[in-house]
Amino acid sequence: MARWKGWEKVRIRRENGAVLAPGDPGYPAGLEAIAPIIISASRSTDIPAFYGDWFMDRLRNGYAAWINPFSGKIQYVSFSRARVFVFWSKNPRPFLPALEDLEAGTGHTLVLYTLNDYEDEGLEPGVPPLDERIRTFAELSSRIGTGRLTWRFDPILLSDTLTASRLLEKIQGVGDRVSRLTRQMVISFIDIGRYPRVRRNLAAAGYPGVREPTAGEIQAISRGIAELNEDWGLAIHACGEDTDLSASGIGQGACISYETLVREFSGDRPLMGFLRPEEDHRVRERELKDRGQRRWCNCVASKDIGHYSTCMHGCRYCYANATPALVKRNYRQYCLNRDRGLFLPALVE
Repeated sequence: MARWKGWEKVRIRRENGAVLAPGDPGYPAGLEAIAPIIISASRSTDIPAFYGDWFMDRLRNGYAAWINPFSGKIQYVSFSRARVFVFWSKNPRPFLPALEDLEAGTGHTLVLYTLNDYEDEGLEPGVPPLDERIRTFAELSSRIGTGRLTWRFDPILLSDTLTASRLLEKIQGVGDRVSRLTRQMVISFIDIGRYPRVRRNLAAAGYPGVREPTAGEIQAISRGIAELNEDWGLAIHACGEDTDLSASGIGQGACISYETLVREFSGDRPLMGFLRPEEDHRVRERELKDRGQRRWCNCVASKDIGHYSTCMHGCRYCYANATPALVKRNYRQYCLNRDRGLFLPALVE
């Protein structure tokens, strides 16, 4: 039996994304698409920062095309049944007007905002200054509410000059300013060993001293965050971590959280029909788990529509970009062809 992934298959018209029923004219020639309940935009790139106009164009057209990064095959994603759009970003400011349009329509939004402080280290050269990003965080919180906005400090890393104590000072500097603007925080530790691309990108950019925290440092940093949280009062979870941080009160959480979806959108009947909160939530969480993510990820199943090697932030530790040259090439292609709608970047050079 095929494994359920959180969506159904439909046929759609290429010109407008309208769903076709068997017997409709054009049904056999329609595009085969999947119709997810939850759209992720995106774990692979920063759509709000760089591709917001593309997203809104595809939303108006009813579907998007996605390239499988492993097989190279194109998959069409219909928005006909989408109830929630989850945005991942380090700079959602360019997308704020579009968020208003989404909220005014039928689409609910969650925003996972990565707000790090690696300015002194120069690890995120393409993001705006920290003060500007915090102002954006505050504005976003006032627009969509504290429950729909998550602060991510991700990835947590150390270097020859960035010690654990200095890192905690940086986390405190951000947390003291944003903790009243959100209800939840997600942390994640850099994983260089698992992703050779990360090591290559760091070395190519001149950052060979960046490293993973040791097991002892992970526990110490987690305890330090827990102590800071005594003043903040946030729900803190680790993203995809196999290390047990429960002694610090940090659980293995979910960025696309079952609890958040039920709490924030309980009045959405189609979404609640998908989540079924009247049943044992622990059972439903297991049933709805996104099997396409890492073992320790507890996110509810969603369909990502982003592409690798397209994010222009230029973060030195990035796992999603192959090379800076390929990213620039893809972005130029996007700028030249944005009026054509579908954006299909190159995945390899």
